[in-house]
Amino acid sequence: MTELVLKQFEKPDEIKEFEKGKFELVSFAGASLGRATYQPGWRWSEHAGKAAGLALCPVEHLGIVLSGRAMVAMSDGTTVEMRAGDVFHIGPGHDSWVVGDEPYVSLHFQGAEAYSRHWQRR
Repeated sequence: MTELVLKQFEKPDEIKEFEKGKFELVSFAGASLGRATYQPGWRWSEHAGKAAGLALCPVEHLGIVLSGRAMVAMSDGTTVEMRAGDVFHIGPGHDSWVVGDEPYVSLHFQGAEAYSRHWQRR
């Protein structure tokens, strides 16, 4: 039997909200897809990591930037700016923050479920 499942981020299975941001999760067929939306001034270590008691994000991410810009700083000091259209792979041990006055939005194909577990829903 063929299975077809359609979901929308407008009705996610789970929403993690924190100051200046949210992470929406849709899950199906044993997989999860996440959408991160962060407002100007958002910084992972301050607005997500602090609530989880973490200085750096411990999750590996694979995704694509849909809009806005963000900087990523790895624990070794390497930094890179991500922009709309960039496909990214980011290893564990990083901080990130929104650059500019536009919200940052990205889809996460890997690490979405683990990422959403690192803080409690407010």
